[in-house]
Amino acid sequence: MTMMKAIEITKPGGPEVLKPCERPVPQAEQGDVVIKVAYAGVNRPDALQRAGNYAPPPTASDLPGLECSGVISEVGPGVSQWKVGDEVCALLPGGGYAEYVRTPAAHCLPVPKGMGMKEAACLPETYFTVWTNVFMRGGLQAGERFLVHGGTSGIGTTAIQLARHFGARVFASAGSDDKCKVCTDLGAERAINYKSEDFVEVLRGEGGADLILDMVGGSYIPRNVEALANDGRLVQIAFLTGPKVELNFAQVMVRRLTITGSTLRPQSDLAKAQIAEELREKVWPLLDAGTVGPVMDSEFPFDDAAGAHARLETPEHVGKIVLKVG
Repeated sequence: MTMMKAIEITKPGGPEVLKPCERPVPQAEQGDVVIKVAYAGVNRPDALQRAGNYAPPPTASDLPGLECSGVISEVGPGVSQWKVGDEVCALLPGGGYAEYVRTPAAHCLPVPKGMGMKEAACLPETYFTVWTNVFMRGGLQAGERFLVHGGTSGIGTTAIQLARHFGARVFASAGSDDKCKVCTDLGAERAINYKSEDFVEVLRGEGGADLILDMVGGSYIPRNVEALANDGRLVQIAFLTGPKVELNFAQVMVRRLTITGSTLRPQSDLAKAQIAEELREKVWPLLDAGTVGPVMDSEFPFDDAAGAHARLETPEHVGKIVLKVG
């Protein structure tokens, strides 16, 4: 088999620009594996790339898709930890919306015990992002007050579960009472409906947040700073409402605040491999035991990637969306 089905971005635009195509099957290179894709996760960076606002790295596939589950179909030179036939989920540099995808072997993790391929496809992008930003960069400790915005997103549902498991006091914001209930059911001690409550007031009433994970940006940035406790940390991972804002940095100095952030895709292969190793050691046993897990929103057929993106961009979705590929 030399050709495969894939979904390409025909031009920058809305979900309708995602179209089926045929592409050559990728070949494994040094340190790589090729995966026969079962499911591909659908994430906001895919939608940003589709809209023309998030160019893939020069060496990455132009096809969207940053995570998948499937079966290894080929191993490249220098790969000893995996063999053909192994079931894995993987963080991808791109190319997940396809029947086959190539990725570094060190960015693969085993499908957790008792978990299906559909659920496993929801893990890599989200768990890599949460682990690196909340725990490695954000330094969350047991007993600290942690606020995550977008509590019912894939990132939010994962952050709530992991932060609660590791002993933090978890607060989450969401846009409806039903979504707030999802957050508290997952382990948040307090969910804040941002349409009827002020998260700054709630967190200041608790003594301030030690760590905030934010993907909203815009007007939330100065409000996040206000909601932080002294010595608090703000970690920014996206800007759904824009990256530019006026901010008084005097309070950052006086209150010894830390403002940081990261994106996952541009990081080096080695950095991603290190994240994968920490996840394998500290988080995968929790997934194996069913202690934490993905929250599923919906599954779409492979040829309806446009429908999956349309669903992703509605405020109604809760948790992860996947494409059924194989």
